[in-house]
Amino acid sequence: MLRFTLHYGIHFIVPLLVAFLFFKEQRLKVGLILLAGILLDLDHLLATPVFDADRCSINFHPLHTYWAMGIYFLMLFWKTTRIWGIAFLIHMVADITDCLFVRSNL
Repeated sequence: MLRFTLHYGIHFIVPLLVAFLFFKEQRLKVGLILLAGILLDLDHLLATPVFDADRCSINFHPLHTYWAMGIYFLMLFWKTTRIWGIAFLIHMVADITDCLFVRSNL
């Protein structure tokens, strides 16, 4: 239960907190973009099976690779891509947290 709560809490609650706390002028717009970071999971459609609760997404799915994370980090440096970079990095934190649970068998 803790794994589920942390994983999906980071996916859905953290983006809203970031939007509320750091982007007060554009809370709704930024909040929706940050929530849209979940779209990275579309690359799960390339895997067989599509969903495996015991699979670590990091470095398994194309949009969850270390190379992709590097690009998400670089997105922080340009104003036009910054919010998307934050969204994708929040997504990676959620999935890394989930991987830690998978590896520890909790």
